[in-house]
Amino acid sequence: MTDDLRPETTAIRAGRAHDGASLAPVLWPSTTYRLDDLDRARELNFAARPPDFYGRNGSPTVNEFADAVAALEGAEAALALGSGMGALSTIVFALCSAGDHIVAQHRTFSVTNQLLTMVCPRFGIDVTFVDATDVGAVEAAVEPGRTMLVIVETPANPGLDVIDLAAIGQIAGPFTVVDSTMATPVVQRPLEHGIDLVMHAATKGIAGHNDAMLGVVAGEQELIDVVWRHHLVHGAVASAYDSWNGLRGLRTLHARVRQQSASAAVLADRLADHASVASVRYPGRGDHPHRDIAARQMENGGTIVAFDLAGGADVGAELLRRCRLVLSAASFGGPETLITHPASTTAATLSPDDRAAMGIGDGTIRLSVGLEHVEDLWDDLDAALGGVD
Repeated sequence: MTDDLRPETTAIRAGRAHDGASLAPVLWPSTTYRLDDLDRARELNFAARPPDFYGRNGSPTVNEFADAVAALEGAEAALALGSGMGALSTIVFALCSAGDHIVAQHRTFSVTNQLLTMVCPRFGIDVTFVDATDVGAVEAAVEPGRTMLVIVETPANPGLDVIDLAAIGQIAGPFTVVDSTMATPVVQRPLEHGIDLVMHAATKGIAGHNDAMLGVVAGEQELIDVVWRHHLVHGAVASAYDSWNGLRGLRTLHARVRQQSASAAVLADRLADHASVASVRYPGRGDHPHRDIAARQMENGGTIVAFDLAGGADVGAELLRRCRLVLSAASFGGPETLITHPASTTAATLSPDDRAAMGIGDGTIRLSVGLEHVEDLWDDLDAALGGVD
């Protein structure tokens, strides 16, 4: 039914295979099910994502959440996992073995960087980091016959680099993977640009209420089945409870993201004019270095604004202390506006040199714009910035 519907309607109607007459998503908390027919039980051992066998294999609620995301991404199938990093780790180890090679964007989420720099080499998987804004550098790093994955993140966390999805999608040989967490399917749909797999930390904007820990990956059915088989062993299984909250979040995703993005655009412009702000990075602004690419592949500039304070870490810490309405927290995508000093939180485990290479300075601030009135948000930020000159 969702094939002919517009995305806003799909978000409301998708993922209802087991709901019956219930308008609210139905929570199926069971981890195991009666197996009265042993021939059927034997079949279920070999079935992909069965909803009535064992929770690690599949769950009605978890499957419905994944199916809804697949519909929004225009994918044949999707798989829900226990977190965004659970999704990425499962993709990597489902598709790569010792001796294989990955080409990865050098400016990514800090824990993605740790997976690729600290964990992959232990298993004999080589990783080459490149500036993915230069697609020629990505193509040059691919080793035919050995490179299994090209991994990019757009917009990137936290610096908001924008990667040309169509150009990445045309790279022949390896599977292409896009972390689209900061965009959500409302802002961009990477599979439409030839990408093989799109993944999200659905904990963030997709679930959208800071009450669900989820990852999801979507793509062709055959490829998702390969990832699913590894996830049975890897064990990064999504909770039925979190998937239930994720389904609830999907119902309001478009309305939330559009208001948040509209407010983010206003705040980005005002921050750019503030004396305490050295620079602003927002894909919706004309001065973003990748604005032309963003305009081609993104519906709007998104819900995140990154900016740099001239005074560095001390000034950043003072800004966070002075905010009253805007809350300091190490996440994004929820209804509350959150402010983060990456060098002290999400990227604190990286060395100063590594942070600098990823575009994270001592004065870098990431602002996740919520659903509060934009004028209230600006009043709070303006007052807080006025005290850190």
